Amino acid sequence: MVSTTPTSQPIATDQWVSIQWAEYLHILEAPALEEARCYFDSGYMRLEMAPLGALHGRENSIISTLVVLFATLKGMRMVELTNTTFRKAGLQDAQPDIAFYIGQSFTLPPRDNRPINVIEHGAPQLVIEIASTTLNDDLGRKRLLYERLGCQEYWVVDVESAQVIAFAIADRRSGQIANSEVLPGLAVATVEEALRRSPTEDDATINRWLMEIFSAAE
Repeated sequence: MVSTTPTSQPIATDQWVSIQWAEYLHILEAPALEEARCYFDSGYMRLEMAPLGALHGRENSIISTLVVLFATLKGMRMVELTNTTFRKAGLQDAQPDIAFYIGQSFTLPPRDNRPINVIEHGAPQLVIEIASTTLNDDLGRKRLLYERLGCQEYWVVDVESAQVIAFAIADRRSGQIANSEVLPGLAVATVEEALRRSPTEDDATINRWLMEIFSAAE
């Protein structure tokens, strides 16, 4: 009798590896992967184990606060999720740095620690990856992953150059945009200017500048 129980095999990190969904789920149970970033797309998985430093953490915070401030001042309905897994069982699994449900149509995700079932609850409208060491993959394979997951907009933040590459997604295809479509009125250039201020200004100073910019645009 042939066993069908998944067996653990060493998995290379920071690259896409061919694997079946059942084995992927089995690997995720390993205690050593508790802090790993995990992705799955159409029969391939990627594990990211690199530690995240202050540059990644700071830019993550600035981008997160910027989106929250903009949505709040514009009276938009929004829920933010950090390092949360979004899953289409057997097809896609993603753990973006930041994700936002935006607009009137979404329902609040369940308050538990299970991956969010995208088929049941829908994909987040906006997903953001902060690229300190993963830029090429964020622009490549992960971009395809978020297209297939059903997101509406995807930002890649290149922290080294203070550049934001934003994509609108429709019909499982994406194209670069200069202005957000899920946050109407927000220019990508404004996000980049906030990042450029981070080496010389503290967060409160940047936030006050953002509030002035967003309030003046009303």
